[in-house]
Amino acid sequence: MPEDAQELRKARRFLKERLQRDYTTLRGYKEERSNVRQLLQRTAEMGESNSLLLIGPRGAGKTTLINAVLTDLLVNRSFVDNTLIVHLDGNLHTDDRIALKSITVQMRLENAADGKVFGSFAENLAFLLQCLKAGDKKSKSVVFILEEFDLFCTHHNQTLLYNLFDVSQSAQAPICVLGVTCRLDVIELLEKRVKSRFSHRQVFLFPSADQFEAYTKLCQELLLIPSNSELKASADRIDSLHLLKSEALNFNRNHFDGVEYEFDNKFVENWNKHHAKMLKSSQAQKTFQMLYDFDISEAFLKNFIFRLVAQLKPDAPHITVDQLTALSAQYEGDDKIDMLCGLSVLELCLIIAIKHHSEIYDRDPFNFEIVFARFSKFAKISTTMQSVERSIVLKAFEHLRIGELIMPLSNSGVGKVQKEFEMHKMALTYGQIQQAVQRYQALPTEVAQWAQSSLI
Repeated sequence: MPEDAQELRKARRFLKERLQRDYTTLRGYKEERSNVRQLLQRTAEMGESNSLLLIGPRGAGKTTLINAVLTDLLVNRSFVDNTLIVHLDGNLHTDDRIALKSITVQMRLENAADGKVFGSFAENLAFLLQCLKAGDKKSKSVVFILEEFDLFCTHHNQTLLYNLFDVSQSAQAPICVLGVTCRLDVIELLEKRVKSRFSHRQVFLFPSADQFEAYTKLCQELLLIPSNSELKASADRIDSLHLLKSEALNFNRNHFDGVEYEFDNKFVENWNKHHAKMLKSSQAQKTFQMLYDFDISEAFLKNFIFRLVAQLKPDAPHITVDQLTALSAQYEGDDKIDMLCGLSVLELCLIIAIKHHSEIYDRDPFNFEIVFARFSKFAKISTTMQSVERSIVLKAFEHLRIGELIMPLSNSGVGKVQKEFEMHKMALTYGQIQQAVQRYQALPTEVAQWAQSSLI
């Protein structure tokens, strides 16, 4: 029916936009969110200066946490009126001169600083902060958000960081410095004089590895369509984003707004009922467990669901368990296994010989002679490998080395040692070899049996 096709197109566009452009919805991290919010509130309301580092792996939600906290604080009138937000990115602002120019533009002080000559970076920054003071000497608070904080540590003498932390330690002006980084050793990158001025407040964001139930609940939340009343309830929060006056932070101008969509109640009911049932099936749970073991971040899950939603079409209006399994198999695939399946039977036999040697001698290094001796024992009783010449076996061994399935121990001995005696180590796991043997097309039975047991 044309109406159903139209509703499906609308649902597909809605889900895609929500997955891609929802920058302020943070799930979990309640304590960390509270810490950052209190820090910014104290800077805005009490004029306290602070500094803090947000540390966590990519996709953990560090930037989303800051966006969510800023959105929470937009209901606070004093925060909106008395706070300026300056956003710097280590990938864009590659030296302190570019960063200072961006700070001047974001504070809207180009005219005040135009034509003035400053003796040092500190003098320039002090002038910019002085310009923010009102007639009653009360200064506006400035929140500095430094994305890719570790890249700012590579700047010459760390002048920007030194001056920002110096201001946050002294009573010059109320500022809050928020650093965002994925490097755990970021404190060690700071110079001694910079480190001494940093407050050493650190907030760590690590997705928990034992919350599979919350993960499946999140899958359901991202895939189901909310009712029209629920969409309108979240509209006020999104409407408040226009109060965020920042030239560099643009998530407020491109944020997903669900109020633009209105769905037929019957379509929403059928959609949610079907997908809730599909997600509860044992096969779907098994697939999500595999995805959870592969990557537990929300960013990865959103990307996965986006690829599922993109497959929707009028003749296939629902996501099926088969689609779920097929897509997850792409993430489960191992390039090394695919390489092993592309080898000749002779090369695979050498890999099996190396595997048996590693199992018996606890992954001791090996050379061609050791592997050839083990292979020869098998070749004597094998109908497929009896007449293979030594030179051909050596060529196959070199091919494994070129494919980096086996690695030489060091380059120091090249030229001094004959290639037959050069020591190597295996760059594969036993599981990868086992899977390759199972998947290999038309593998002789005796080779498959030899892979299971080293006894000949």
